[in-house]
Amino acid sequence: MLWTFIVLSGVFNGGHASPTQSPSTLTGTTGDVPCRFSDGGRVANCLGGQLESVPWRYFPSTLEDIDLSYNRLQAVRQEDFAHVPRLRVLKLQFNNISRIHDDAFRNNDLLEHLNIFNNSLGEIPASVLTSLPNLKFLYMSNNLYKRATLAEGFSRLAKLRVLSLGGPLVEGLKKEDFDSLKNIKLHTFAIKCSSNLSYYEPGTLRLLQTAQIGFDMAVDQRPGTLRHILRDLANKTFGGIQFRNLFEFSYYTGDEDIFQGLSRVAAYQLVFHRGKFNENLLRMALTNLQEAPIKRVRFQYIDFARSPTFTDSGAESSITNLHLETLDLWYISNPDILRFDWRFSWFNNIRRLSIGYVYFNSVPCDAWVEMNGVEVLDVSNNRLRDDYVFNQLCDYRGSMSSLHTFNLSTNELVSLRDLAALTRQFRRLQVLDFSRNQMGSAQSSRGCVWQENITRVIAHHNQFTTEGLDCLPTTVHFLDLSSCNLDQLNVRYFEKAVNLKELLLSDNKIKFIPSKWESPSLFRLALDGNSFGLISVESFQLMPGLSDLRAGNNPYHCTCELHAFIEDTKAKGRVNLTDWPENYKCYHPEPFLNTVISKYLPSEVACDVRLVIIISVTTTAAVILILMLTCYIFDLPWYTKATYQIIRAKYRAHKERAAGEAGPFAYHAFISYSHWDAEWVREHLLPCLETNRNPYRLCIHERDFMPGRWIIDNIIENIESSRKVIFVLSRNFVNSEWCNYELYFAQQRAMGKTFSDVILVVKEPIDPSSLPSKYCKLKKMLSTKTYLEWPQQANQQAFFWTQLRSVLGRPTRDSVRSKKWSVGGQSTTEVREPEVAHPDGEAEYIKDGVFNERQIPVVACNGGKRRDICLETIVAIGRFLVPALMCKYLIAGCCVAVQKHAVACVAGTERVDKMGRQLEKAIEGLITIFHSYSSKEGDKHKLSKAELKTLLQEELTDFMSGCSDASAVDKIMSDLDENGDQQLDFQEFVVLVAALTVACNEFFEGTCKN
Repeated sequence: MLWTFIVLSGVFNGGHASPTQSPSTLTGTTGDVPCRFSDGGRVANCLGGQLESVPWRYFPSTLEDIDLSYNRLQAVRQEDFAHVPRLRVLKLQFNNISRIHDDAFRNNDLLEHLNIFNNSLGEIPASVLTSLPNLKFLYMSNNLYKRATLAEGFSRLAKLRVLSLGGPLVEGLKKEDFDSLKNIKLHTFAIKCSSNLSYYEPGTLRLLQTAQIGFDMAVDQRPGTLRHILRDLANKTFGGIQFRNLFEFSYYTGDEDIFQGLSRVAAYQLVFHRGKFNENLLRMALTNLQEAPIKRVRFQYIDFARSPTFTDSGAESSITNLHLETLDLWYISNPDILRFDWRFSWFNNIRRLSIGYVYFNSVPCDAWVEMNGVEVLDVSNNRLRDDYVFNQLCDYRGSMSSLHTFNLSTNELVSLRDLAALTRQFRRLQVLDFSRNQMGSAQSSRGCVWQENITRVIAHHNQFTTEGLDCLPTTVHFLDLSSCNLDQLNVRYFEKAVNLKELLLSDNKIKFIPSKWESPSLFRLALDGNSFGLISVESFQLMPGLSDLRAGNNPYHCTCELHAFIEDTKAKGRVNLTDWPENYKCYHPEPFLNTVISKYLPSEVACDVRLVIIISVTTTAAVILILMLTCYIFDLPWYTKATYQIIRAKYRAHKERAAGEAGPFAYHAFISYSHWDAEWVREHLLPCLETNRNPYRLCIHERDFMPGRWIIDNIIENIESSRKVIFVLSRNFVNSEWCNYELYFAQQRAMGKTFSDVILVVKEPIDPSSLPSKYCKLKKMLSTKTYLEWPQQANQQAFFWTQLRSVLGRPTRDSVRSKKWSVGGQSTTEVREPEVAHPDGEAEYIKDGVFNERQIPVVACNGGKRRDICLETIVAIGRFLVPALMCKYLIAGCCVAVQKHAVACVAGTERVDKMGRQLEKAIEGLITIFHSYSSKEGDKHKLSKAELKTLLQEELTDFMSGCSDASAVDKIMSDLDENGDQQLDFQEFVVLVAALTVACNEFFEGTCKN
């Protein structure tokens, strides 16, 4: 038994000695206290504190266990343990104790365990030890006393069970040394003697009663001592016998069979630990073991050598009847021990053969045949390679006929195919262990044919690929693939392994669990320590027998699926999570990092799909309802329809332009009005803008829309072909669907630009707040944009037309296609001349090769009658174009001139019939005065600033005398110079004269009334 060896080894090493530790590692020590106290003051750990004396002052009286090993104690004094009457365990091994006071343990009658192993005692302290009636374990070997004789007082230690004594100075054993133990039944007895054993008296051990016995003595000088020892042990039954360092310095070369008498020793296990063995000594031991009632034999840490005097006669091996339950060959220095007699017949009747750390490099073919009786073969830890164990030249048929378990772990095997070929003939093989090798590659895992009886495969710590799993036996009931570097599972293999009941896949790199993983017989599964983060109820649906699952220590994504799996597992109770809950933690999402999954409780809304669907459908329906309501309130269907019409019209216009029909603006303005306002448009708007000498080109739907075309197309095309769009606003306009379209299309044309192209003419007062919601843009324009309002008083209408023309700009001749239009009800055709771009962005037209020649537009006034000059228009121009600043400087001069002619208020004015002649002279004089000053320098048709100043000073002396501002001329020049060329042409000059004339007339009329 392994436990037998452990016990005997512990006895030889001073019991279960603790390893050396530094006191600094002992948590619980405070200040200068050299020990750590625990278990409510019952245990004191003073191990390795470099203590030179027992710190008894720190010991509470409740102590029961004190460990003072690995210190520098030199003596045990009377007071050291006098204050701990409850002491039961005292460990003093590995110190330098040379003296123990006779009364050291007077107050420790309860002491059961005393260890004084490996100290410096010169003699056995009999008087101290025999005063401990309850002593059960006494370890006092490896001290410096020279004799192992026990005093008569040891007979009083009736409870003693374990005793070890002796040391390197004990030269021999005498018959009376252990007489005091003859009535004590021990469990373990161990004796250590000098490496130079001088004597051994036969019968020394005959009186001993013990279950385990160990000898640490070398018989190099007296080999016959072994024969006397075996004779003393004969006819007794032992659980275990151990010989340590039997031959410590030399190999036995004698011919005498020193193992004679071993056949009469009854022991369950015999251990040879350390020492030197050669072929002759090994043969002697095995030959006597053939007849001995010993079940287990172990050779470990043996220095084996071939015997130079041994010759093989060719006869059969002398070791043919060795019947053992277990033979262990561990840590043998020479692998030749396996065939010390060049045959393997000594393995034939061994049930369990274990060969470890022997590092043999070949297995002859006949060895497999000779091991027919072996049921368990363990060749682990031997650095075996494939060609060491599998020889293609060997015939394995009929070999290893009894083998049940084959352990090849911790070697350097690579090929599963070779292992399958080796074990294919092992008819009774059921358990195969090839863990801690390098198997599993795809290349060396093809064409595997296994013995069908294999039910248990242990293959952890290999390097399996997914393809390598196909080479495993499919008859297994148990499969361990832990730590095999697997990153995914081979579902095909598990479908074939229909009898698989236990599967261990711990500590791999498996990234996901296949949803169609089928294993009907599986009831225990280990998946802990992998890399998958998702697991769901569906993961193990095809495993109806699964009852135990270990899946902790994975980077779980805490999701509803995982929560549902945990809840379903706990609710049904079919699957037991064996490592729940401490090994199940969240790694994702980050807010839940390291959260124990048992505390992850997502809301019902987040995880109930049906509830999410209901909420989603309800929310969607509410949003749709809100959108529909919004569309109804803000007339979005109408805008959608209008946008659709725009797109259609633009698409058709694009196709027409692609066909070559394209041109610039054809109209100065597009007039948008309700048909209820058509009369006002025809009788007022068109005559005042179209029947001038330099008329505007206007577009109205009644006359200019192309017959046969879509109305929408006509609207969009004509709006885009017009520079500006005039909206005649009235209640009729607001109620007109087509007017709304025209307004919307004009807005779309201006999108991304300013709305300067849109002119609002309010024909009748409109409250913006009363407009429908679809006129939101119109509301904004009426609130933020200056608009023209049609005056109902006739004397204010001239100013209205002047404002409208100023907004429209001067009419130009546009380059357009020939277009038919009507004036006064007659259809005419007009061809426009090319347009030239002016530097300031205005369009000027070419007439007689001279640029910038302007004309005062001819307008219809007073019922539509034609006149060369309309006084009201000129007055309006003066009021509108001449800023108040200029009037400020000239009004004073105007008043002076009027006062000089105040007599006119009394005498009256001349008759109207004389006005024509006087007006002609006034016009002629006005032209003559202008050119008399403009011809002095520069352009003869324009006044420079100096020329203007001279003209004002000489011709308008009275006006200028009332102005004290020296910069008045500059400001007048700036206000009149419309084109910014620092000169005034005749038309600009006439504006000045007209403005002054109007201002003076108003002042004159006011003076006459007063």
